[in-house]
Amino acid sequence: MTTPDFEHALDALAGRVSSLRAARAAYPSDLAPTLDAALAELDTAAELLAEAREQVRKSPKRAGAKKDGGAQRELKLLRQVFRAFPVPVIVLDGGGVVRRINPETSRMLGSPDGYLVGRSFPLLVDVSRRAAFRSHLTSALQTGQPSAFETRLAHQGRTHTVQLAMIRLTMPGEPQQMVAAIALPTEVQLPEPGARRPEQSDGALLLAAAKRQDLLVKMATLLLDEEALRRPVALPRATRLLAAEWADWVIADVVRDGVPRRSAVMAPKDQPLSELARQVESADPATSQVVLQVLDRASGVVHEMVEDETLLGFCADGPVLTAMGASSLLSVPIGCADGVLTLVRTHDRQPFALADLAVMQEVGLQLGLAIRAQSNFQSRSRAADALSASVAPRNLPDIPGYEAAAVYHPGASVGAEFYDVFPVAGGWGFALGGAAGKGEEAASVTAMVRGGLRVLSVWESDPDLVIRKVNEALVAQGSGLFVMAVAGFVQGRTIRLSSAGHHPAARVRNDGTVRFVAGGGVPLGIAAEAETQVETLTVPPGETLVLYSEGLVSSRNARGEPYGDERLADVLGRCAGQSPSTVVKAVEADRHAFSEGQVWDEIVVFALRGV
Repeated sequence: MTTPDFEHALDALAGRVSSLRAARAAYPSDLAPTLDAALAELDTAAELLAEAREQVRKSPKRAGAKKDGGAQRELKLLRQVFRAFPVPVIVLDGGGVVRRINPETSRMLGSPDGYLVGRSFPLLVDVSRRAAFRSHLTSALQTGQPSAFETRLAHQGRTHTVQLAMIRLTMPGEPQQMVAAIALPTEVQLPEPGARRPEQSDGALLLAAAKRQDLLVKMATLLLDEEALRRPVALPRATRLLAAEWADWVIADVVRDGVPRRSAVMAPKDQPLSELARQVESADPATSQVVLQVLDRASGVVHEMVEDETLLGFCADGPVLTAMGASSLLSVPIGCADGVLTLVRTHDRQPFALADLAVMQEVGLQLGLAIRAQSNFQSRSRAADALSASVAPRNLPDIPGYEAAAVYHPGASVGAEFYDVFPVAGGWGFALGGAAGKGEEAASVTAMVRGGLRVLSVWESDPDLVIRKVNEALVAQGSGLFVMAVAGFVQGRTIRLSSAGHHPAARVRNDGTVRFVAGGGVPLGIAAEAETQVETLTVPPGETLVLYSEGLVSSRNARGEPYGDERLADVLGRCAGQSPSTVVKAVEADRHAFSEGQVWDEIVVFALRGV
């Protein structure tokens, strides 16, 4: 065949392929005739390539300058044919590595030749057909006969069902034989709107950047939620968000005791409870190359095209990435090497890029901070619970002839205030108090006073003697803090009170009258000789004795006004005849409304009603 004849045949083939494309677009529901014709044209294309190869093969036989000039003309013709060929052509070496692609291949796959050349072509082939591809490639190399089969190619978010024909090719200057793979699309699945293209416009790039920024905002909002501190929900919430918008598979591995442990796995929506998902959950991340690499380097990695399918370890079906159908992978550290966050996309999605790596590094940092904050919050919460248990009994015991109830609210710090109810010789005792200070030192002094009142009451029958001995012990300790306290012993209908600088108790009578007892005295810890105020009361049935902390009456509203004794008396007067639990809840609700929910200091309210 002469060069003009060859060029004419090539032009004719291009026209027929263009007609087939138009037929496919016009009759999408009736593809069988179009496919049959396309396969026939594929055979024609293979014949033309074979003819071009033979012309190049014969060219070296010419002599002298004519020989060299002819070879150059034939090579130039072959390059022109390759560039102008109207269907995608990929030149592969014996290992399936891409050596050259023509412009039509770039158009179909959405990547320039500089991106695909040197990469393994099987990574573009559907996982289920990779073994078949390798068999057909070997057959074409060994027999020299054309070999064809149908498969799917996926890249840059585009999925193509193609008829892939391969034929052996001997190329001048190449020591090994090559294979020309001709891909004739029979079906094309376009990417979702907004999917990335190599030729993105400025507007598309801005949209992608906005999407990444939106992810960071959503992630920060999610991780800063109060529930994320109180409960261990940060990790599952973050992985769910990423699985919904950024990846097909999301895996989180957290380091515990120096070893990575699998903590969360989010599978594609159509297979959340699949056997593969269970295998990934149970896999040991310490066997994953990419997890260990990220932990070792404390920096993320991105594989735009997965070439090593063993990066994430193995499962029962072989490499995990193979079972997933992975085409792209991204892994970043969680916090400061506290773990690894791994995202995987399949062939139906656009691959991860360096810009995605940057935003995921920030996500990993945010997630690490949230996990640490949650851990610190939980530790402090447990400490606060322990302190609360040391300043307030879990349950009030039954006092014969009385009903009792109490409410305790921690403030900015826990442990400065306390209340207690305990048995004494011939009856029951109760106590309230608070140290003039905050923090651990105030909590330790409070705990000492509370414990001293309870212990000394075993041997003393008078609360005033108990208060005085506790004062001696507190002064001897030399803490420099003083404590306002009140103790009362209940024997029958008689209550004997001893106050050391504490607020006076309120008596609520059946008719709604509210009277405050004497109270007063000097706080404990100031002088070696205690100055107390002692009073003996008779509490008949229906009357309620209410004791409260400094934090209640000193609570302030938005205008800076204190809650005060008068407002307390007004609330208590409306609660005449009510149960102690109703009384303390009413006081709590009124104070909450007054200060709009703000609690700066600890608040204690204790009510004892005769029955």
